[in-house]
Amino acid sequence: MAKTLVIVESPAKAKTIGKILGKNYEVAASLGHVRDLPKSQFGVDIENDFTMKYITIRGKGDLIKDLRKKAAKADNVLLASDPDREGEAIAWHLQEILKLDKDSNCRITFNEITKDAVKQAIKAPRQINSDLVDAQQARRALDRLVGYQLSPLLWHKVKKGLSAGRVQSAVLRLICQREEEIEAFVPKEYWTLECLLENENKEKLTAKLIKFNGKKIEISSKEEMEQVLKDLTGAQYIVKNVKEQDKLRNPAAPFITSTLQQEASRKLGFAARRTMRAAQSLYEGISLGRSGNHGLITYMRTDSTRIAEVAQEEARKFIAANYGENYLPKEVRQFKNKNNAQNAHEAIRPTDINRTPESIKEYLTADEYKLYRLIWARFLASQMASARLKQTTVTIEAGNYDFVSSGILVVFKGFLEVYEEGRDEKEEESKLTAKVNEGEILTHLKDNPKQHFTQPPPRYTEATLIKTLEENGVGRPSTYAPIIDTLSSRNYVTKENKQFFPTELGNVVIEMLEEYFPDIVDVKFTANLETQLDQVEEGEVSWKVVLNNFYPPFAKELAKAEEEIGQMKIEDEVTDVICEKCGKNMVIKLGKHGKFLACPGFPECVNAKPLLEKVGVKCPLCDGEIVKRRSKKGRIFYGCSNYPECGFSSWDLPVEKKCPKCGSYMVQKGTKQGKFLICGNSECNYKEMVGEKGE
Repeated sequence: MAKTLVIVESPAKAKTIGKILGKNYEVAASLGHVRDLPKSQFGVDIENDFTMKYITIRGKGDLIKDLRKKAAKADNVLLASDPDREGEAIAWHLQEILKLDKDSNCRITFNEITKDAVKQAIKAPRQINSDLVDAQQARRALDRLVGYQLSPLLWHKVKKGLSAGRVQSAVLRLICQREEEIEAFVPKEYWTLECLLENENKEKLTAKLIKFNGKKIEISSKEEMEQVLKDLTGAQYIVKNVKEQDKLRNPAAPFITSTLQQEASRKLGFAARRTMRAAQSLYEGISLGRSGNHGLITYMRTDSTRIAEVAQEEARKFIAANYGENYLPKEVRQFKNKNNAQNAHEAIRPTDINRTPESIKEYLTADEYKLYRLIWARFLASQMASARLKQTTVTIEAGNYDFVSSGILVVFKGFLEVYEEGRDEKEEESKLTAKVNEGEILTHLKDNPKQHFTQPPPRYTEATLIKTLEENGVGRPSTYAPIIDTLSSRNYVTKENKQFFPTELGNVVIEMLEEYFPDIVDVKFTANLETQLDQVEEGEVSWKVVLNNFYPPFAKELAKAEEEIGQMKIEDEVTDVICEKCGKNMVIKLGKHGKFLACPGFPECVNAKPLLEKVGVKCPLCDGEIVKRRSKKGRIFYGCSNYPECGFSSWDLPVEKKCPKCGSYMVQKGTKQGKFLICGNSECNYKEMVGEKGE
């Protein structure tokens, strides 16, 4: 029989597909792209209508020779790279390198690596989609035009080794703007009042003051609060109204790339790159013992919430069999896509709902298992019945003041039996714990007045940054992870307690870009370019038109900046630490793994050492101080300032308090339940709570 060569990107994908197709097919891997623009040259001929100069990627020569030999021996060649712009471009480059007929049906795509999906794709090859290729070329050219012309300007004017990407600059501006908002924020004082009440059956409930004389009350000082408490002295607390309302809560849509990255950040603490690495592995295929390699999830780069009818039917059967018919919605759920979503793609879901996370746990790494469990549960919940809730709101009158106590009772869990979506903001918990009737007089037990101050907007976490980028149409989900990594690796931002802080360097770069390249850092401008790339993909506009519209104004800004910007120097922070080699005051520098101390006498004096950031706690093993350090991978840990003489170290923050049970040192831990102090002695199990969740 004729032999068919199928080319994919990765060896793992090749292995999974090879076992599906059998002996009449040879499956080879291109290891990603085989051609690209040269790193050492601009690679885009502006004078010649933006002609792209592609070269073979260094190190891929032998691989390409091998692919050419295999293609020459094969009767048919099929290019099976991923089903997106990037995958289409890889297929096009392979077509060019292997000299395949440009009009041949050599392209196949599948949304999941399963037997049915792959064999169906083999039966329906198509020509390479030039619109998809052009959209990818346009993105590549835009990134090269900005990166290779703006970055050298930063090297010359600010500091060597800097970069200014087309999308990363807009993202950095978001982070810097948020920091400006935080610094400019002026907190305002306000007070709240809750009271503890008791009904006739001695059941207690908490109620919150909300109105005075029928209008919303705002208490802005201690004096005002004291007046309220004085007014309430001796007042009767009468149940004015009891309102019960039945509500339905619907499940979240199955994951798309951005929501998967957000939820994995919230629930698993995964960075975007870690999420995509595990998802790639699950998509390409995992060996499940004797049953062989299986692709466990559908393609993980998607912005569509569409679900195949077959998958929906399988999910309904699974729900009925394992949870009961009452957990099925009357009609199959459909989720609305965003306007620019590619409906040809599916949402991220398990390829087989019957392959439960626990049944395959032994074959998965820890990250793969956690992410698969998240994807499996989210998809299953999306196909389940709504949760039925009963919300009770009690209004209590005390003189001219109104208090409210409310609570939600889950009548039927529905999809909540399987999965509940995470939240970036803390939700107020239900407080109604007693049954009361209209007209009932409640016994007042005590007041709980609290002083508060308004809070500035929170710094971005990976989850909230990705959510903001998606809402504003900046970049695409597949680019979020590399953008965030680039900002960190260039020392434009640092991440502490999962929050992004701009560095001085990041602020300097953004100040310059805002003045001379306002479009590059403008979120709306960047989003509009993404829309234009989508139009190229749909065949509505030529990619050369997009480049011709973008480049002339950018070139003018570039020439103006080169002429007007003077040398920008970032002053090092001088410390009181004396260099033991030459006697100068050492300065703080920013390196790959964070801040460190260096001698300003460089290159004559090359002395450098770690910057020891004290946390105000004595070392439990010696007379040293506990300091914050970073591991080689950038993870923060705590050690003794007398290292290497003292080897004390801890991933968790040590505290001054000693364990009341054994006398050892204690460390602070944060969990989903709140903050705890835990004994550092592994043989002692003492633990005490010090803060509620969200404090």
